[in-house]
Amino acid sequence: MDDRIEAILRELMGSNHPLTGKQLANRLDVSSRTIRDDIKVINDELNDYGAAIISKRGVGYELSIDEPKLFRAYLNNLTQDAEQQATVPTTPDNRLAYVIRRFLLSEDSIKLDDLADEIHVSKSTLQVDLKEVKQRLNTYSLALVSRPGYGLKLSGSELNRRFAMSEYLFDRERLTPDLMWLDQLTTVADLSQEELDNVWELLLEQLRINQVTLSDIAINNLFVHIIIAYKRITEGHHIALIDQDIESIKTKKEYTVAHNIVKQVEKALDVSFPKIEVIYIAIHLLGTKLVSEDRSINQEIETVMDEGIHALTLKMLNAVEERFSLGIQNDRELIIGLGLHLKPAINRYTFGMTIRNPMLEDIKNNYPLAFEAGIIAAMALNEQLNVSIDENEVAYLALHIGAAIERKKAANRPKQCYIVCASGVGSAQLIKYRIEAAFRSQIHVLGTTEYYKIKDIPFEETDFIISSVPVKEDLPIPVIEVNAILGQKDLARIEQYVSFEEKSITDYFPEANVFLNQKLTSKKDVIEFLADYAKSVDDLAEDYTQLIYEREKIAPTAYGNMIAVPHPISPQTSKTFLTVCTLEKPIEWADRKVQFVCLLNVEKNSQEDLQEMYRILSRIVNDEQLIQKLIKSKTYHAFIQTILRMEQ
Repeated sequence: MDDRIEAILRELMGSNHPLTGKQLANRLDVSSRTIRDDIKVINDELNDYGAAIISKRGVGYELSIDEPKLFRAYLNNLTQDAEQQATVPTTPDNRLAYVIRRFLLSEDSIKLDDLADEIHVSKSTLQVDLKEVKQRLNTYSLALVSRPGYGLKLSGSELNRRFAMSEYLFDRERLTPDLMWLDQLTTVADLSQEELDNVWELLLEQLRINQVTLSDIAINNLFVHIIIAYKRITEGHHIALIDQDIESIKTKKEYTVAHNIVKQVEKALDVSFPKIEVIYIAIHLLGTKLVSEDRSINQEIETVMDEGIHALTLKMLNAVEERFSLGIQNDRELIIGLGLHLKPAINRYTFGMTIRNPMLEDIKNNYPLAFEAGIIAAMALNEQLNVSIDENEVAYLALHIGAAIERKKAANRPKQCYIVCASGVGSAQLIKYRIEAAFRSQIHVLGTTEYYKIKDIPFEETDFIISSVPVKEDLPIPVIEVNAILGQKDLARIEQYVSFEEKSITDYFPEANVFLNQKLTSKKDVIEFLADYAKSVDDLAEDYTQLIYEREKIAPTAYGNMIAVPHPISPQTSKTFLTVCTLEKPIEWADRKVQFVCLLNVEKNSQEDLQEMYRILSRIVNDEQLIQKLIKSKTYHAFIQTILRMEQ
């Protein structure tokens, strides 16, 4: 059974409601007719295994299992067949992964004609694929070198080759983390299950003895790297000396741990690891270690991280605060958590290591505001250290930021402020009483102080300052300037900061901003169409469209489920608004199909709370049936009614 038919089964098994032929076709990038044909084939296979795919008119396809034991036996046979047979790739993505694996594992040159025959495509199709293959390999500093008469051969350092192998050699999407890729490793490394189990146990034992704490994902990755090292060593390949200062690595605790791990692996597998392999394992540990679990959040930050990382963390959070006004830049748990993550992340970048985040898509889809904040933090990191990190790392930053956002929501306390006044305690008290009378439970006044004592204010406990004198100092919290005798304008300015008028969901989608069933055929056409509209309703810079493309380069804004949410890399408009465009036919957008596009524009220097807008976007992104209904809407009335029903 081929990959596509397996994918149909997987989609139906993983869904708690029927899926239409159109939904399956969109997910698998084929026609609805192909889905119908494939389901006939599947049902022929399932006939003897107590299961069938039932078609319900007007509802969709549903997997019906009458005899669970028989069906499980079928799945077991299917899994074993997939492991034992090297199937020909049937989709563009599978083809790319297959070609990359072929070059990573081949010791000889490969002729294009032979490779094209092997995967059943034309030579011209293969040459198009190779452009993408070369780009992906280039991220690991690997290249395909042409030898006339022989074909193409992989060129690059053994270290970089190994990084690439850890990502592309294993079909990670097919396996659960609990399997640790053991079945595939058995075949690839020519080791028995027992030998792999031994290596796994000794790895855990050494980490425990040396009190090194790693995440489950990090342990799995390290395990795979060690087995790859074994495979390459037994084939006569060794890592060349790397440019970084090896002596400095030898002084670190991680080097001792790596040395002990290698000694145990050598004994278990009867192999001799060169000394440089110990350096490599140490680099991996440096890139994945976590803080010990017994650390207290209440410890002084200076004892947990060095001064440079602490300062860098604060700059990143200040950049996030300037953009989104989330009020989390003084969250101690966030500062510590993000700072502790940054050190190994920078180590990973320094030594050219990549890390895969299996939660990437979930984070992008469910926490879009936190992910965008992660991108702003990553840009600040790049500005400070010239360290450019990919969206896998951005998603890890987003986890820390998202947790802080949720903590702030949970706190649900009134805003806390300090009052600064130069004309005496009496006037400061007058301002205090007026604020407490006007805002009651919304604002808690922590205290009053003179201007010259402004640096003594406990900023970590204070949300903002109300001052009757101009404040020239650069402070870590906002300052609201008022008159010594508070008037209605002063109170309105304060109210604008502490509360916001709750918007109706329809306010985000006015009719003038919704364009349905457009005949646009490319990502470029859609972006330019939406950008031209934005320019027609706001006074925007000439490079506005280019700023949207710059954001796309950092991490594509196509989220799956046929939706993309492009936006400029920094706020450009005089107000916050969304512009929606649905398309007659899906278009390609960063290897995904897209038919619903929402251009997001955020007001420059805005203090407004954007969390409600991002919550609505998240609901849309994650509701496949809703997206299909919105795409099918022919009128604005039908579109907005569908949006309104989402909240009911």
